[in-house]
Amino acid sequence: MYCPFCGHTETKVIDSRLAGEGRQIRRRRECLECEERFTTFEAAELLMPQVVKSDQTREPFDAAKLHSGMRKALEKRPVSTDGIDAAVNRICHQLRGLGEREVPSRLVGEMVMEELRHLDEVAYVRFASVYRSFQDIDAFHAEIDRLRSDRGSDRGPERKEGQLSFLAEGTLPPTRLTKLGKK
Repeated sequence: MYCPFCGHTETKVIDSRLAGEGRQIRRRRECLECEERFTTFEAAELLMPQVVKSDQTREPFDAAKLHSGMRKALEKRPVSTDGIDAAVNRICHQLRGLGEREVPSRLVGEMVMEELRHLDEVAYVRFASVYRSFQDIDAFHAEIDRLRSDRGSDRGPERKEGQLSFLAEGTLPPTRLTKLGKK
């Protein structure tokens, strides 16, 4: 480690401790030449795979792009930023766990759809409509029917409290109708 003050190559570690929720090591160092002290941070470099797009081009995985896409699908929906962050972290963890150098963009898209399906049904259908290029209303109906059937099975998502569903038989839940002055 070079000293940032004099450029000498030899330094000694005075103190080490965990930082950044245990994801980094903070080291306090002292230069053996000028005796100045400075702090360094050490973190594991976990490489994300390259994403192979449908036209066979490759680009580095970008968690910010993933976060942005999910945020667009969840726009004006009752899902917290923490919920989005947790979903992005789960996807990143899954991708790292694959141990692959390259993954198809389709796989990433399916992971996003799975996370959105559990976060919010409306956001899921929004994303699916763009991701799967729905051409007409029948495609929307088919996806909604699939959500309905999944909800009845073991693998279906459970609606979060406060999440409005367009899959319900009525147009609004009874609590909303009461608030609107209708019985």
